[in-house]
Amino acid sequence: MFSIYILTYNEALDIAACIESAMLSDDVIVVDSCSSDRTREIAAQYPVRVIEHAFESHGKQRTWMLETIPAQYDWAYILEADERMTPALFQECLQTIEDPQHIGYYVAERVMFMDRWIRHSTQYPRYQLRLFKMGQVWFTDYGHTEREVCTGSTGFLKETYPHYTSGKGLSRWVDKHNRYSTDEAKETLRQLEQGGIRWKQMVFGSSEVIRRRALKDLSLRLPFRPFIRWLYMYLILGGWRDGQAGFAWCTLQAFYEYLIVLKVRELQRQKRMNVTVPVAAAPLAPEPSSPPHKGTIA
Repeated sequence: MFSIYILTYNEALDIAACIESAMLSDDVIVVDSCSSDRTREIAAQYPVRVIEHAFESHGKQRTWMLETIPAQYDWAYILEADERMTPALFQECLQTIEDPQHIGYYVAERVMFMDRWIRHSTQYPRYQLRLFKMGQVWFTDYGHTEREVCTGSTGFLKETYPHYTSGKGLSRWVDKHNRYSTDEAKETLRQLEQGGIRWKQMVFGSSEVIRRRALKDLSLRLPFRPFIRWLYMYLILGGWRDGQAGFAWCTLQAFYEYLIVLKVRELQRQKRMNVTVPVAAAPLAPEPSSPPHKGTIA
């Protein structure tokens, strides 16, 4: 058996379905970033542990979670509230940890948008590290999200998980990606100033994860990036095959890319003018007024 961590912030609409999918495990831990809605109240209705901890960043929240909250088992799986565990994936995880060849495993997501699986324009299979041995994997920040740090080799599972990326409605998606674009702009500016293009990894990378990250380093330096992204997703990847939902998805992703471009330019102007006013966007979660506190069990 393995433990399942579920990360939440204002997930009242999704948390019940997520927990119910995770109840295949007898050790489910909900880590909530001080939600202001009914997330904790709903989660507390299930036989799970509910821990509250003020949000700092995606990487720090995951690392705090793994260092502070003891899991019942040696292996763990991370779920976001808008993701679901499936019986087939759960069984593959069980079989994998019986005789593990690696300390962590990537799982491909199936992006669900407008009641449809967006298979083509989402670069499927697109992998995320989800199953890992406790004490062997940590996380650092990267843009609005995080990247894993592994102490050993990693592998890939065959089964996938559904990711309901706009389950709370289109307005919530736009709101969220406006916030995300601020962090992405900061990371993009850092990459432009300090990073470079990893041509060899982009072409000969040993996994989809390595090749995708190298391709992103190149994309940050392309002119007309939002338009190029739309063409790439819709025409080259085949977003047109996903119907109306595919067209909407590609257009929204290009819009998100344009927000990042605009905010990078704003940051560059501020830097030239030696101005420290932050880019206007709400933080991902309320900023704590005091140093992060230890988790409390709801």
